[in-house]
Amino acid sequence: MSKNSQSGTRETVTTVIYAILIALVIRTFAYEPFNIPSGSMFPTLLVGDYLFVSKSSYGYSKYSLPFSLPLISDRILVDEPERGDVAVFKTPSDNATDYIKRIVGLPGDKIQVVGGILNINDKPVDRQFVDLHISYDRGRPIQQSRFLETLPNGVKHYILESGDDFPADNTSVYTVPKGHYFMMGDNRDHSNDSRFPDVGFVPQVNLVGRAEVLFFSVDGNGWLFWEWPKSLRFGRFFTGIN
Repeated sequence: MSKNSQSGTRETVTTVIYAILIALVIRTFAYEPFNIPSGSMFPTLLVGDYLFVSKSSYGYSKYSLPFSLPLISDRILVDEPERGDVAVFKTPSDNATDYIKRIVGLPGDKIQVVGGILNINDKPVDRQFVDLHISYDRGRPIQQSRFLETLPNGVKHYILESGDDFPADNTSVYTVPKGHYFMMGDNRDHSNDSRFPDVGFVPQVNLVGRAEVLFFSVDGNGWLFWEWPKSLRFGRFFTGIN
């Protein structure tokens, strides 16, 4: 092999290594892409949405690192979440599975659901009926009531309700422990969240980051690029997440 060929190969390998390292740094400390596989956050997030999560929003823990490497004992550069944030976290039951939900309860809050209405610190959250909404979950149409919910700090967002008599529509009072958060899906009757014991209260260390922006959305299999003209949701590209 000629010296020029060896030099060219070495430069190519070096460039690839640098590119991988830069991507890892960005993914670890800045933004990480995630996709939405289920309908628990309808109507805010749809199946087939791809989004960027800000890793710096809440500081860093071992769950910020690739493969959850145990290089950070707790959490550093901490910035407290705000009520209403849409956040990605590792489920406390296995500390491995990524979930995305909305933060509705902060440390010290008393959370309860009464007749389908979220109560925070003994006060019902304002919920205004908007319309009957049809969502599509894997091609199956689902009609639900859409409400505009206003959290105590003024954050407004849409939620879906199939009714107000589902198992998790009337709960006991959950008192959020120090250093933990209470998470709920916007698709209230079809969300496995902090109301259920396999999720429960989410420790601060388990937070991965805040969902910031949708950058891609496809109704169907994203790999079938020949179907993109009819399956891409162009109106959702590069939109903020509220």
